[in-house]
Parts: sequence; C-alpha cells; structure tokens
Amino acid sequence: MMSTPERRILTSFASDIVNAVAVPTALLKDGQILSANDALCRLSSRSQSVLLGMPLLNLVDDATREPLRLAIHACTQQGGLPPAVSGSMLTPDSGERPVEMHSRRISLDGVPLVVVTCIDLSDVMHVQNSLMDMTKMLSQIIDGASVASLVINQHHRVTHWNTACEHLTGIKRHEVLGSQDGWKAFYSEQRPLLADMIVDGVDEATMQALYGGKMVHSSSITGGIEVEAFFPQLGDSGKWLFFTAAPLYDADRNVIGAIETLQDVTTRRRSEDALLLHRAELEETVKQRSAELAATARDLELFIANSPIGVAYSRDAIIQRVNPAMAAMFGYAGPDMIGLPGRAAYLSDEDYARFGAYAGPRLSKGEPIHIEMWMRHADGHPIWAQIDAYVVDTSDTSHGTWWMMQDRSDIRFAQEQLQVRIDELAAMNHQLDEAQKQLLQQDKMASIGQLAAGVAHEINNPIGFVSSNLNTLRQYVEGLLGLSSACDAALAAPNDATLAAALTQKRVEVEIDFLREDLPLLLDECAEGLGRVKKIVQDLKDFSRVDHSDWQEADLNVGLESTLNVVRHEVKYKADVIKKLTPLPAIMCLDGQLNQVFMNLIVNAAHSIADKGTITLSSGVDQGWVWVQVEDTGCGMNAEVQRRIFEPFFTTKDVGKGTGLGMSLSFSIVQKHRGSIQVRSAVGEGTAIRVWLPIEGPQSLAKDAVPPQWERDHAYIA
Repeated sequence: MMSTPERRILTSFASDIVNAVAVPTALLKDGQILSANDALCRLSSRSQSVLLGMPLLNLVDDATREPLRLAIHACTQQGGLPPAVSGSMLTPDSGERPVEMHSRRISLDGVPLVVVTCIDLSDVMHVQNSLMDMTKMLSQIIDGASVASLVINQHHRVTHWNTACEHLTGIKRHEVLGSQDGWKAFYSEQRPLLADMIVDGVDEATMQALYGGKMVHSSSITGGIEVEAFFPQLGDSGKWLFFTAAPLYDADRNVIGAIETLQDVTTRRRSEDALLLHRAELEETVKQRSAELAATARDLELFIANSPIGVAYSRDAIIQRVNPAMAAMFGYAGPDMIGLPGRAAYLSDEDYARFGAYAGPRLSKGEPIHIEMWMRHADGHPIWAQIDAYVVDTSDTSHGTWWMMQDRSDIRFAQEQLQVRIDELAAMNHQLDEAQKQLLQQDKMASIGQLAAGVAHEINNPIGFVSSNLNTLRQYVEGLLGLSSACDAALAAPNDATLAAALTQKRVEVEIDFLREDLPLLLDECAEGLGRVKKIVQDLKDFSRVDHSDWQEADLNVGLESTLNVVRHEVKYKADVIKKLTPLPAIMCLDGQLNQVFMNLIVNAAHSIADKGTITLSSGVDQGWVWVQVEDTGCGMNAEVQRRIFEPFFTTKDVGKGTGLGMSLSFSIVQKHRGSIQVRSAVGEGTAIRVWLPIEGPQSLAKDAVPPQWERDHAYIA
C-alpha cells in the first residue's frame, strides 16, 4: 500500500501527464474532473478552477450525455475499450463544438480513474462541409451550364451528364450515369469518346486518324483537345458538333477523369456551306456582270459617240472629252475642243460668272443642274442651249462633271414667235370680250326695244286714267272756285236775297255733296296710277342695273320679280304666272346680266305658248348652289333643237322676230359665273330650264366643281 504522500505524488504526476498531452484531455474519478489540461480549457472555454470537480457530462449536450456516460461507466467497471463518442461540447456562451471523445481506464494505487481525450472536429467538419459544398456547386455549375457537358472518371464511367447534354443528345442522365455507355449517344457502334482517349492517354497520331486529321490542341485549355465533326445519329438529319475535352487531375497531377463539352454548330456550318455556295454563285454573277458591264461600256461609248445630244466631260474647268454632236453644236472639229477651258463656250465673262454662281454651289453638293442660256458658237454667234449636268462622283466632286447640251435656238425662236401670237390672241380676246359686252348691251337694248311697246302700254294705261281724272278734277276745281266766288259775294252782302239765292243755285250746280264723295276717289286713283308708273320705272332700273355693273351680292328672287314686271305685257296675255320661290341667300354675281338671262327665259317661255298656258317660276338652294327655274306648258323642243339652242344666231322664230343671240348670251353669262344651265323638254309637253349658280361666286369653286344633278331624268346639261 502506498502512503498518502506517495499517492499525492502519483496523482500530481498523473496531472502532469494530462497537462503534457497536446489534445484536450481530462482525468476523471467517478465521472468528475480531477485534472484538465489547457487544451480542454480552450475547447470548453472554461478555466481549470471551473473545470476541477465538475462532472464531465455537464460539458456536453443532451444527445451526447448518455452515450458518454455509458462509455465512462464501461471503462470504469469493465476496463474495456468503449467506442469513441461523437457529439457536441457546450461553451458558456451556448456555443457548440463538434468533438470525438475517447475513454481509457487507468488505476492509481488500486483506484480506478478514467482518462478522456477529445478531438476537436470543427476544422475537419468545416473542410468536409466545404468540400461537399464545393462538390455540389461544381455539379450545379456543370448541370446548369448552357453548354452540353459530360464527365467521366478514370474508369470511363460517366459521373456527370448535364441538362444541356440531355437536350443535345436526347438521352437522360439516369440512363448513362455510372455506366460506360456514353458513346451510344453519338455513335451506332462502340468507339471511344474524346474524353476516353484523354483518360487512356491515347497518342495524337491515333486521335488524328480517328477524327480524320481534324483534331487540334486547345489554345485556351492546357491539355485540351478540340474537334469539329458531323454526327449523323443526332437529330433527324444529323448535327455538326464542336467538342472540347480536357483532363481532370488530382492533387498529384494524376489524371482521374476528363470533361468533354459539346456545342451544336449545325446552323453555323450550314450557313457557312450556304455562304460558300452563295460566294461561288456571287463570283459567277460578278463574272457575268463584269462581262455585261464591259459590253454596256462599249454600248455606252457607241451611244455617246452617236448620240444626237451633245455630251462632254470636264475636269478642273477643262474640257476632257466631247462627242461629235457636241463638237458640231459649237462648230469645232472633235479634237479641237479637247483641252479648251470651259470659258470658251460662253458669250462673256459676265455670263460665265453668272453661270458659275448658279451651277457651282449645286454641283459641289452633288446636285444635278438644268438650265437654258445663250452660249457662244466657234464663229462667235450666240446659240440658245439647254444644259444638263451632274458630277461623276457625288461624294467627291473633284472627279469631274458630265455635260449634256442641245441647241434649242430654233425652239427659242419658235417660243418667241409663239409669245407674239399669244400676245396677239390676248389682244384679240380682249377685243372679243369688249365685243361681247357690246353685243350683250345691244341684245339687252334690242330686247328692251322689243318690249318697249308693252312697257309703254303698261305705262300709258295708268297715265291715261290719271290724265282723264285730271280733266275731271279741273272741272271740279272750276265749279268749286265758282262756288267760292258766290260764297264770298253772299258773305259780303248777307242781307241780299239775290246773292243768297245765287249761292244756293251754285251749290246745286256744283253738286257739292257728290264732290265730297268723288274727289277723294279721284285723288286715290291718280296716286295709284302714278305708283304703278313709278314701280314700272323702278323695275326697269332694277332690270338694267345701270348703277351696278360690278360683282356684288344680290338676291336672285328680287331680280326675277323685277324682270317679270318688265316683261309682264309679253306674258299676261299668254300665260298665268305661278311663283314657287324659296328664300335664297345673297350670291356673288353680276346681277344685271343675270336679269337679262331671266328675261330671255321668261320671254321665250311666253313665245312658246300658242294660246293660253302656264309659266312657273321656282327657286331653291342645294349644296352651296342656288337655282332658278322657268317652266312653261308651251310647244316644247325636240332633241336636235335642245342641242342647238345655245348656238349663236340659232332661232326657231320667224325671220325678223328673233336674233338668235338670247340663249347664246345667256349661256355665256352663266358660264362666266361658273354655273350651269340644265334643260328638260319634250315636244307638246313644254320646257323647263334651270340655271345653277355658286353662292360664293366663281372664284370660290374648285377646278372640277359641278352643281348637283337635276332630279329629273332626260335633262340636257349645257
């Protein structure tokens, strides 16, 4: 038996051994810590003073506590080698440290003790987790890559077959992972993939033979190999693939596998093939076009040489080339013009400067020019030339200018003669216009002359009864004056019975009571007659419009009424006049001339009625136009007469009863207003003539404006 001092020495020695151990270690007795080294203090984040006497089970989590208790118990009681316990050690700040704990039994002076060593697994697990995360990440990168990829290990088994590879080959990864059947996706018979040959270290000559000499070493991947080949087994019609394979190494640079990437370049290859075909076709086309251009150039040379239009080429204001037509136009032999300055073709320095000011800015911007001007013939006389020019290269005007010229002196002379004729025609037109105005006035006067008897009758009738009434009034006044004298005498001698009797007798003679009734009636009749005369005179004035000869706004209904009053004597014995006039807006017109049109229409209507008939006057508004219509129940007209009624001097009246100018002048007046005359007539049924006029006047109409279509059928439109 050891003495107590010896036991203490032994215990102290055991503690020293515990402290000398590099890994976290604790010496236990009955499960409590007798000694703990610094490594355990650091692992548990506790000091030795805290650890001494603490049950070891208090340092671990609940899941670890029971396995650790059993291991310590087995070690104490049985002395065996219990299995290592993996678990977590708790730190005072509630942290957990992964550990692996091993228990061993020792005996000091017959007292069983347990030595527990701990291995901190934090770094190991961190490395393992990092490796696992890295492996997962690499797998995700490979699987998620848009480029088809596959990986084989050193045993030629497929370890990765990404989604893009599934899409490219049509084979799912579960069909090939772990197998050596990756070749089936690409070949109908077994043969090594490029990755297989890299793993096996196949020599380059064998690879070149296998791939028809198309294999090249990768310029970007060390040890990588690239090949582009056609795989008829892929897809419906095969695919071109560009594939790259590279070795995978372990830490000692030993090949442990290979990765192979595949890209579908079918579209590119087919585009290249199509491009090559197109290039060959293009080269053939260029060859043909070159031949055509050469032929065209020859034809162009012949065309320029034989062209009737003068053609020249100049550069730096010097004539470089001319065709025979150009030389002949300016009176030179062809070679004599070459080398001449451009100034030689102009009459003066001023002409040359003006032309340069016009043409220079345009040609410098690549714009063509077109101009006509006087130029100089070789003998000095002027020629009128048409000039067209354009620069050879619009991007660089220094390359020169092409000129095309024609001698238009004859045309110029013809134009001058034509202008003289135009001026003469304008003068003649003016004379005709004046003649038409005179003819219009003469026709108006002739019409008024023809109507003069009727107008005179219309005036003489009221004048006649006014004159008769004035004679009666004279008698009445003489009687009244005599009565006044008798009255004055009776008043002067009121007692004279004779004078009184004479006054009474005079009253009886004068019939004073009758005068009181008849005299106002006579005065009213006179006023009415004079009013009728005044109205006829006013209507004549309105008809002729002698004080309004310019364009102005007028109401056609008013003009129609005035005209009807003027020609009433021509009408009232032939026809009853029916008015269907619609209120019209004032229109811009020559109202005096339009009144003459209305007079012609009304008089013609009256003349067409043999015995007694009806004349209907109507008017209306439609779509910016007004119309006035004269309709009669006269004899009517056949188609031939309708077509000719607007011809000058055409008339159906007897000789001496019509000039044949009325309807012709009416047509001219309406045409001057940009209006239209529409005629509907049938033999034995009468005639209707409608005049259309624009409300805003002729200047407001579009060039192709026409009045609305007359609603009646079979209308002849003038």
